[in-house]
Amino acid sequence: MAQITLDNLAHSYLPNPQSEDDFALKQLDHVWKDGEAYALLGASGCGKSTLLNIISGLLVPSRGRILFGDRDVTHQDTVARNIAQVFQFPVVYDTMTVGDNLAFPLRNRGMDPAYIAARVQQIAGMIGMQDLLKRKARGLTADAKQKISLGRGMVREDVNAILFDEPLTVIDPHMKWELRTQLKALHNEFGHTMIYVTHDQTEALTFADKVVVMHDGRVVQLGTPEELFDTPEHTFVGYFIGSPGMNLIDAEVSGDVAYCGGHAVALGGSYTAPGGKVQIGIRPEFVTLSSGSQGLPVTIRRIEDVGRHQILRAEFEGQPVNAILPEGMPVPADANRLIFAPDRISVYADDWRVLPVHSKATPQREAV
Repeated sequence: MAQITLDNLAHSYLPNPQSEDDFALKQLDHVWKDGEAYALLGASGCGKSTLLNIISGLLVPSRGRILFGDRDVTHQDTVARNIAQVFQFPVVYDTMTVGDNLAFPLRNRGMDPAYIAARVQQIAGMIGMQDLLKRKARGLTADAKQKISLGRGMVREDVNAILFDEPLTVIDPHMKWELRTQLKALHNEFGHTMIYVTHDQTEALTFADKVVVMHDGRVVQLGTPEELFDTPEHTFVGYFIGSPGMNLIDAEVSGDVAYCGGHAVALGGSYTAPGGKVQIGIRPEFVTLSSGSQGLPVTIRRIEDVGRHQILRAEFEGQPVNAILPEGMPVPADANRLIFAPDRISVYADDWRVLPVHSKATPQREAV
C-alpha cells in the first residue's frame, strides 16, 4: 500500500489547451493518505472518471505528477502501479467458472494454491457467491457478473490501492447496501487505500472516510460526511449533499445581518461585506415554520410526506425554499413565514463560503 500524491495535476483532452475552460480536470494538488477510504462524488461529466483513470495509469495527465509513496508513476502503466480497478460495467471471463475468475489475479502472480483456495472462499462469501464457484460465468445476470468483478478486484491483499468506478450501477438496490457494507468491512480489516467514484451521495457518504466533491473539473471540498453537511465550502456541495439540498437565497450582508429582499435575517457571526454574488445558505433541517411576524414571508406550494418527516416546499421572491417538518405536524392555515437558525447559516460570495470575522458563539477577546 502507498500514499498517493497528486502534484500540480491537470488534464485536457485537447492537444493545445489555451484556457482553464479547455481543461476537463483543473489544477489539483492533493494527498490520498495510505489506508484511507475515499469517495469521488459529483455529477456526470465533472471529471471523476478522468481523475480515477489518471491515478490508475489508463490516462497520462497533461500536466503534473502522480506519486505512489516517493515513487513518480506518472508515465508508468497500470501493472507497474500495482493497483486493482473495478469498472462500471462487469468485466469477466465467460468461459471460466466463478471460482477461476476470482482466482485469476492470484494465479497470475504464482501464489500458493492453498492460499488461493482460502482467499477465493473468503471473497466468495463476502459477495454471496459461495454456491456458484463451480458455475461458468457465461449466462449469469449482469449484477452477478459485477459481483465477480468486485470480488476479483478485492482478492489481492498486496495492492497499493483499489479503485472503483461506479461499480454498483447494475446492482439491485438491496444488494447495493450489502456490498457497500462488505466493502467497508473489507477496508477496516485489510486497510487498503480505496477510491470509489460515484454520483450517488448515499453511496459516497456511507462508504468513505473522506469524500472528495468535484464540480466542473475542480475539487470544491474534501471532508468527512459531517463536514460536508455542516459546513459546505461551495454552494454546489450544499446543493448536492442532502435531500433536499441546502437552501440558497440571494442576499446583501452587513455585519451580523443578511438582507433578503429587504427582510433582515440574523446571522450567527459578523461579516465584512463580501463582494460579488452573495447568498446565504441553510439546510432545510434548520428551518422552522411560523405564523407570527418574524422570519421570511413565503408562499407555500406543497407539503410532501416522505414517511420519516414532511418536506415543505415554498418560495421566497421566486427562489425555492424548503423546510423539513416533523412527521404528522399540522401546518396552520395562516403559517406563511420561515425562521432560520442563525448559527446554521453560511454566507457565500461567488459560490465560495465566507468565514465570519467573529462568531457570536465564540466572542472575540478584548485587545490587550
